Amino acid sequence: MPYLIECLSSVEAQTIDPARVEVIAVDDGSTDGTGEYLEEFAERAPMPVLVIRQENSGGPSGPRNVGLGKATGRYVFFLDADDRLGPEALERMTAMADRAGTDVVLGKVEGVNRSAPKSMWGATVERTDVFSSRIKFTLSAQKLFRRELLERHGMRFDESLFTGEDALFTMEAYLRADGVSIVADHTCYYLVGRDDGKHVTRSGGHALRFDSARALMHLIAQHVPAGGRRDQLMVRPFLVTLLPQFGPTYLTDGEEVRRHKFELAAPLMEAYWTEGVARRLKVHERLRLHLVAEQRPDLLPAVVEFVKAGKQAPAVLERRGRRVYLAYPHFRDRAAAVPDAVYLAESREARAVPGHREGGVGLFVRRAARKARSVWRARGPRAAA
Repeated sequence: MPYLIECLSSVEAQTIDPARVEVIAVDDGSTDGTGEYLEEFAERAPMPVLVIRQENSGGPSGPRNVGLGKATGRYVFFLDADDRLGPEALERMTAMADRAGTDVVLGKVEGVNRSAPKSMWGATVERTDVFSSRIKFTLSAQKLFRRELLERHGMRFDESLFTGEDALFTMEAYLRADGVSIVADHTCYYLVGRDDGKHVTRSGGHALRFDSARALMHLIAQHVPAGGRRDQLMVRPFLVTLLPQFGPTYLTDGEEVRRHKFELAAPLMEAYWTEGVARRLKVHERLRLHLVAEQRPDLLPAVVEFVKAGKQAPAVLERRGRRVYLAYPHFRDRAAAVPDAVYLAESREARAVPGHREGGVGLFVRRAARKARSVWRARGPRAAA
């Protein structure tokens, strides 16, 4: 409360036939009148409402699992009590799932008094997957899931995690799904920031973040063999969950916390940090994680301070502009001994540097060679001779 009032109003305002909807509301030990308001809503709502009142569980996983266990519909949608639905959300998302036959549907999310993911809403897509889109960067639970998928695999939220439990659940659904759809032409979900800033995803100490990263990395490794596709997905936990632990907050951490962060990161870096992941990051992101992997806490603060200050790293162009290094702190410092390759900008970052030449002669030769090989294969050895 009082966010719950607007949340339930958005449910009442849905354009989908109320007969197609069931609401399962789990009051997780609230003390602000939530339970009583839910009972009132159940009496007047145009759709059936089941209200479950229980002792506080300490996190969102337990209540969600309770609700999921009671669900009977073909699809389920997890609606947080402080957020709200767009008026046509359920109608559009279920129509998309029915039409495309997909197991997960993402509806466009808009932030209210807080930020929301943006990169995946470029276009409405009937069928995609986690490897062919940007959906790995939206792992909140506010998606439409085909319930048969969840039941077939016994999927539930991990109640041992106090943050990142939704990321684990949603990533598993992406990996197991027979297709994912994106509804990008209509705002389906409003992600509401509380005035007091106390949102569940912002709570918890640094150790909980490492627990979350570890669980997500382990899940990805379980489902995807080592190689490019795994590296592509591993970018998400490294970039979104692990890297912020070595961002501006690191500068205010005490020595004991800094040491603990490096200790917690060490087994994750050893198991999952690869060249393929590193190449997919910007130079300053790669540099910080490289220093973590190499256990160099002595070098990290200078890099974090440089990035926090918003400074532009000088560009060093070599090979006639075909190779661009971004000279963040410790670049070619013999004492630091950080490899040049860590500072080498990949094409997407190098393109912004004046004087950069994309590929140059070397790329042209490689492309020509590939074309010649493809022609040879198409004609066969006799025809080519």
